[in-house]
Amino acid sequence: MNLKYLNLQTSCRQASRLLGLLCIACFMAATGAVQASGDGADKSVAKSVAKSVGEVSLVLGKAYIQAPGEARALIQVGTAISVSDMIETTPNGHVHIRFVDQALVSVRPSSRLEIVRYDYRPEAPSESIVKLNLVEGVTRAISGQAAKQARENFRMNTPIAAIGVRGTDFVVSANQQSVRALVNEGAIVVAPFSSQCSVDAFGPCSQNSQELVSGAGQIVQINANALAPVLIPIPASAAEIPESMLGKTAAPGATKTEPNAESKAESKKESSELYVETVNSKVVSQTIATAKAVSTQAPAVVVPVVPVVPVAAAPKFTPDTPLSAQALTNSQLVWGRWSEARAPNERITVSYDTARAEGRQVTVGNAAYGLFRTEANGSKEVRPGLGVVAFNLVQAQSFYKTEGRSELMEVKGGKLSIDFEQSLFATSLQLSHAATGNIEFNDKGRIFGGGYFHNISDTQAMAGAVSLDGAQAGYFFEKVLATGSIEGLTLWGKQP
Repeated sequence: MNLKYLNLQTSCRQASRLLGLLCIACFMAATGAVQASGDGADKSVAKSVAKSVGEVSLVLGKAYIQAPGEARALIQVGTAISVSDMIETTPNGHVHIRFVDQALVSVRPSSRLEIVRYDYRPEAPSESIVKLNLVEGVTRAISGQAAKQARENFRMNTPIAAIGVRGTDFVVSANQQSVRALVNEGAIVVAPFSSQCSVDAFGPCSQNSQELVSGAGQIVQINANALAPVLIPIPASAAEIPESMLGKTAAPGATKTEPNAESKAESKKESSELYVETVNSKVVSQTIATAKAVSTQAPAVVVPVVPVVPVAAAPKFTPDTPLSAQALTNSQLVWGRWSEARAPNERITVSYDTARAEGRQVTVGNAAYGLFRTEANGSKEVRPGLGVVAFNLVQAQSFYKTEGRSELMEVKGGKLSIDFEQSLFATSLQLSHAATGNIEFNDKGRIFGGGYFHNISDTQAMAGAVSLDGAQAGYFFEKVLATGSIEGLTLWGKQP
């Protein structure tokens, strides 16, 4: 998992985007924490952006990029994307690409997507030309200015059919035998390749085509050798269509741009990538057999009364319902969302504007959240002489994500210790979910000036910060599993 994280200082917020939010590369470059990884001949990629048409803004798991005539290379956040590049994800890989016209393409696990052409003309958007080729797998496309202004020049090819757009947000699953697509917003036009619908052409095809609009409760499907696509109801059984296609996401809230706040607007816009990728959790019903008690008559037995010693309830770190903004901001550390709307099962986050109020500054973050801290008089220096501090877990929220589903996990407990003298930290979390059983997240590493700490590897990442008085701490974490991934947020308080 080659993700980049940062401590967002004011100067860093004006730097060039690599992740597209939080100027994450600044932190990694400053601390030397970016770790490239590869397998055999595969090498981390840092392509020239001279001819790039976009860049990778999110990587989960492992994915590769291959340009014509070049060796395959590992993708990392900030990788430049150029015309003719092939993007390939592993079974646990997931990539977001932000293009120059602000289009977002999500390449989901076990997929291959080729950038055939991306000619965006900002001076004349209606003359832009975009062509993608989904060789296999699942991808989601959220249109940018090129597709919106030049719909007749946008095309996504699949092995057996061409897809044109009449809208802005759709998901496609394709292989050599069939193609299925659904629309979250707008409409698409699907047609099989023929003499009237050439693979080499651009835009939608009209011959034997089928249009699908959002809100229809249908998917469009075409099988190999079929004369035309058909519309079918979205199956009730999740087994009938790829889980990664299920669900409709709400559009992210409108971005409010304040005067002289370009960095804020940019962060919120780019961070919506992960928000728009979120899908509604499917409701899984489970029949529970209940055994009825059998009435029996037995001789009366006198049972001595034994005093019952009450057992203390296990602490609950994730609230049952979202906490109020007032309760969450009564702290030196606050988790703020880049999106305006609260996603399902959010418990301990507030909006960006609320988190930013009262002069709080963002410290670390990822594509969905930022940790905001109270910093008196602009100081970023942690109080000296703190020694070794042990923290108790106060609040947390964690999610298990697999094939488009995002489900709340139970957080059972955790430990965090920071040695300010040696600049070291160590932490552990105990999590649980019906699909995973008990999961433990463990990490350790260095703490840097300003109270920032982080660590990153191929399978997990985390980053956090402490309050300037050393009394509070918080960090986010991510970990890739064989069947999905987990991620979450934590808040800690100093032990008495």
